[in-house]
Amino acid sequence: MNKQLLSLLWAGSLIFAVPAIAQDTADTENTEQTTETKLPLDELRAFADVFNHIRLSYVEEVDDKTLLENAIRGMLNGLDPHSSYLDKKSYNDLQVSSTGEFGGLGLEVGMENGFIKVITPIDDTPADKAGIESGDLIIKLDGKAVKGMSLNQAVNTMRGKRGSDIDVTLVREGVRQPIEITVVRDTIRVVSVRSKTLEPGYGYIRIAQFQEKTANEFRKELVKLQQSDKTLKGLVIDLRNNPGGILQSSVEIVDTILEDGMVVYTEGRLDTSHFEYSASPGDLSNGTPIVVLINGGSASASEIVAGALQDHHRAVIMGTDSFGKGSVQTVVPLSEKHAIKLTTARYYTPKGRSIQALGIVPDITVDRAKIEALPGRERITEADLQGHLSSSNGSENGSKKREAKEKADLFNRDNQLYEALNLLKGLHILSLNSTFQRTPEDAKTESEPETNTL
Repeated sequence: MNKQLLSLLWAGSLIFAVPAIAQDTADTENTEQTTETKLPLDELRAFADVFNHIRLSYVEEVDDKTLLENAIRGMLNGLDPHSSYLDKKSYNDLQVSSTGEFGGLGLEVGMENGFIKVITPIDDTPADKAGIESGDLIIKLDGKAVKGMSLNQAVNTMRGKRGSDIDVTLVREGVRQPIEITVVRDTIRVVSVRSKTLEPGYGYIRIAQFQEKTANEFRKELVKLQQSDKTLKGLVIDLRNNPGGILQSSVEIVDTILEDGMVVYTEGRLDTSHFEYSASPGDLSNGTPIVVLINGGSASASEIVAGALQDHHRAVIMGTDSFGKGSVQTVVPLSEKHAIKLTTARYYTPKGRSIQALGIVPDITVDRAKIEALPGRERITEADLQGHLSSSNGSENGSKKREAKEKADLFNRDNQLYEALNLLKGLHILSLNSTFQRTPEDAKTESEPETNTL
């Protein structure tokens, strides 16, 4: 075996020996554990032999650096869909994406059976506008089959100069024929948080992705709604098609609306993988009833928020089952230009529920539906009759009709949001009624005089 191969084995030993050293340091007396972490010398020799055969016999010459990077990439790709080797470009893209601006189509994707699965299109991006949906499987990019590509290769193929286009062929559940879509690339600037008033007293906050400043933006939008509506009767937090992002941002958002208690905890093999996050005292929402909307595109940090609020009974979760990404990825820099992204732990909700491959099941299931009004069923009221008497309270019927039309538009456009708004109204009415209602026990207590037994 030549010197280069010996040095390779030595380098490999150093890489593989790190976990063993960590275990020995943590528990030097555990001889059984030390035995389990012995180096697999036969496999390392086989690796060196394969490396040498490729260097000498492959039809085209491949440099040692490329072979070693491919070996690292292969080790990580064989673990799970979220562990990967980050070359210079991928590492830079990861760092840039956390700030909310990057180039591409605007898709959060993963691998499934060798194809690219769309976890979610990001709001107001080329992919979203082109009609790509959560759950779609991409089978071709510019006519080239995706099967056999790595996730990084497929992602790099989808990226390109702003204004250039790419043909995407995908299959969708319920659609027999493949769908072909041309998407024009653009610079992706993700607006993390935005809000609006659905109706007087009922607010809506959309979180598209968890970035560095998401929690601060969320607090600002919540205060803005409180100031504009004075009395906020209910709030919808929309996490649909939110692929996740920075863990700390999701924890801070739960902390904003949770009085106290655990938010999430993680468990892994190393002591450094065990974390617990708890809420600090104070609820910026002042106990406002909350409905959280989720769907199959809600993943990772979105599921942490939904799971924590659900476990603490602080919000009603509505929509469809979430994606089920309950694993923690740690980015380990190898140099200034390279790193690995390694799955190191699992997330658990405050009640100990694992999110991984299970997701968050909503309290109330509401599927996304397309609503169409039946023809010839327009409602006629007294106000539509010619010569009707005006109301004595001076209210204008036109405003009621406009309000009814706005409600109908919301129902047709987004039935899940419509149902969330209706639920909040019901909760508000229930809270008002409970102030004046007495239980039979209350009535009995008030009717009976106080007595003392001597």
